[in-house]
Amino acid sequence: MIRRDYLIVGAGIGGASACEGIRKYDKRGSVTLVGAEIFPPYKRWILSKTFLREKYPNLKKLQEPDERWFQSNKIETRFGTVVTQFNIDRRLAVLANGETIEFTKACLAMGSRPGRPAVAGTNLGNVIYLRTLRDALALKEMAGVERGIIVVGGGLLACEAAASLRMMKLKVGLMHRDPYLLNRYIDPQTGAWLTDYFAKQGVVLSIGESLNGFEGKTVLRNIQTKSGNRFPVGLAVVACGAEPNLDLVRNTPLSGPHGSPVTEYLETEEKGIYAVGDLAFYPDRIMGGVRRQTHWENAREQGLVAGANMTGKKRIRYEQVPYFWSEVFDVRLDFVGDFSVLPTRVELDGAYTKKKFVARYYQGDKLRAILLSQHTQREVDTAKTQLRHALGK
Repeated sequence: MIRRDYLIVGAGIGGASACEGIRKYDKRGSVTLVGAEIFPPYKRWILSKTFLREKYPNLKKLQEPDERWFQSNKIETRFGTVVTQFNIDRRLAVLANGETIEFTKACLAMGSRPGRPAVAGTNLGNVIYLRTLRDALALKEMAGVERGIIVVGGGLLACEAAASLRMMKLKVGLMHRDPYLLNRYIDPQTGAWLTDYFAKQGVVLSIGESLNGFEGKTVLRNIQTKSGNRFPVGLAVVACGAEPNLDLVRNTPLSGPHGSPVTEYLETEEKGIYAVGDLAFYPDRIMGGVRRQTHWENAREQGLVAGANMTGKKRIRYEQVPYFWSEVFDVRLDFVGDFSVLPTRVELDGAYTKKKFVARYYQGDKLRAILLSQHTQREVDTAKTQLRHALGK
């Protein structure tokens, strides 16, 4: 039996940050970080951007933090290791190799897995779900061989992947069932501009087309739509959302329909067990309501807060303005606030034609979100402050 003061399940940025948060306030407690991937924690957000485009990417630059940090801070790491059982009552975790870890406190940071469309052929060769470093390396290799690539989806990951592949001078199609790109986040007018911008960059758009299935014996040969169209293509990137990795704690209080419910301190109802990142369904003290965010910045900040709280030497509420960002072609978009509901009114400062603008989203008279295109980090920080003030926070 292995005994640890702290067990972190999941070696993404949320899990790595939890280790940092622990070590900031507890230099001596025993910590084990367990991750299913063979790689140390890395900057997952970069996979669909510069990493995909670089001819010879530096894998060590991806690490966050690097392996030396874990060694110098006396944190045991178990990469390429799966936790198969998690016993809440006995505070035990069983690893795939049969070892058992008894823990005092734990943090769940297993992240998400790609959503798989409910159609035929999702497991065919050359159908890529871009989530891990291994996926990105496979996509880079295949993209150099296949002439045509279709990206399925119209969200952040789909747009970033399509833009990067097109910047690599590849023939790229983008299939999206809704009227414009990023429709989950942005208003129709801004969405129309962004969709048109993709078309001007040479991305072949199939807007309003719904996926019906992937065809081929062992390797992808065609993509079929519900309208009856068939696209001959040898490589597809599927980016149709993600779902939290909660199988380990399914049918327990740690798992709910929207994620793992936590308090404002990121602690579940099971004392001493925390959840962060893509898993955490947390009360939003600034925007109101309860939400789950699936973005790197959120996982990083939550990991630091949860790690500090696990030590018992700090009591920190998670209180951040929701924030994420994206880069497509030569455009950077920063999203500040709550984009979960389309606005009733939009105020636009700047011009789409110059690619530099600020769109303020209102629900009635209340400012709820600010979208910035081509602005500095200082201007983004100012937008966060403006939103806090508008909400009286």
